[in-house]
Amino acid sequence: MTQAPEIPEATRRRHDREIVALAVPAFGALVAEPLFVMADSAIVGHLGTAQLAGLGVASALLTTAVSVFVFLAYATTAAVARRVGAGDRPGAIRQGMDGIWLALLLGIAVIAVVLPLAPGIVDLFGASTTAAPYATTYLRISSLGIPAMLMVLAATGVLRGLQDTRTPLYVAVGGFIANAVLNVGLVYGAGLGIAGSAWGTVIAQCAMATVYLTVVVRGARRHGASLRPDAAGIRASAQAGVPLLVRTLSLRAILMIATAVAARLGDADIAAHQITLSLWSLLAFALDAIAIAGQAIIGRYLGAADTEGARAACRRMVQWGIATGVVLGLLVVSARPLFLPLFTSDPVVKDAALPALLMVALSQPICGIVFVLDGVLMGAGDGPYLAGAMLVTLAVFVPAALLVPAFGGGLTALWAAMTLMMTVRMATLWWRSRSGRWLVTGATR
Repeated sequence: MTQAPEIPEATRRRHDREIVALAVPAFGALVAEPLFVMADSAIVGHLGTAQLAGLGVASALLTTAVSVFVFLAYATTAAVARRVGAGDRPGAIRQGMDGIWLALLLGIAVIAVVLPLAPGIVDLFGASTTAAPYATTYLRISSLGIPAMLMVLAATGVLRGLQDTRTPLYVAVGGFIANAVLNVGLVYGAGLGIAGSAWGTVIAQCAMATVYLTVVVRGARRHGASLRPDAAGIRASAQAGVPLLVRTLSLRAILMIATAVAARLGDADIAAHQITLSLWSLLAFALDAIAIAGQAIIGRYLGAADTEGARAACRRMVQWGIATGVVLGLLVVSARPLFLPLFTSDPVVKDAALPALLMVALSQPICGIVFVLDGVLMGAGDGPYLAGAMLVTLAVFVPAALLVPAFGGGLTALWAAMTLMMTVRMATLWWRSRSGRWLVTGATR
């Protein structure tokens, strides 16, 4: 962010209202998503240990597969918001439909890979001989819902770009309730076991996709936007998504490397790492909600060629990110004694987790800046820079993490490396935001 005068109070209040109006519903939708897996786990867990273990392997694979394609939401949000800012709502919806068609094609491709290769994929991830059949069953059935899952991501991006985060919240909550009811009915009522849980999730995801499509199609008809697939538009959506895919894969690699290093430190450390990572991920939802608001708001300002509005919104959201990070950090410090007993009674695990959680708490203001600026640059369509910056971050993190066991460091040292990773991300994103090169205006970037 380049130097600028103090934001007037009226402008600051307007930005605050926009941020809250978009971020709060987005937070609710983000929290609802992992509840799908939690509900499945709670229901399947009563079938037996082997079934729960199979679900654990299959759901981890599905979650990873879907998270890789999260660019469908991010790129679509930015592209749609730009056209909204430019006053071209029919074009915005047309752009969103391109993203939805791309999601459908990618989903079909994933099914073509997963269905025949499911047993091999499950074995590759080390499922036991007792859990593997359940994992394979769940993975094969659930893969049929992947096109719907990806279409939900893209359609969520469409609505966010249209400055609507309430509808995704309602759909996410409705989907969670439907998933829970269907799972209970099919697993126990129909006696389908783990297959019933998979079918319940598929039906719930298809219902969510249907609701989204109904909303988007109504908007398209209202504004005279075409619903037909457009090869050039789909190709453009894919090209915009490639840098964000690189960014996401780099981030996933960082998290996987951190877990692999923690596993080398011993059972107590990997257990404590899992607890710490779970909390870190939960805190990320609150910060990611502000980032989602940033994607929608910044895209709209740049589409309207209002660079000063984009700068002011960026500065205000950074302030929100820092303040939220400070609050979250203080909550972590104060809640540590209450949080840990929820996950473990082992004093060794607690001793390993306590200082690691302190590192998490200290890093939250940094995380606040990172998440916000990440969202701002996504909203600006600055994907190539984000990809490059994340690759630089990965290059810094890998040796730092691998040196932890080499020098006899523990879990706290590993989370110090995680904090270093976030600091590098903050530096690269802050430099870009200060340069002003992301302020590219127009209906398309």
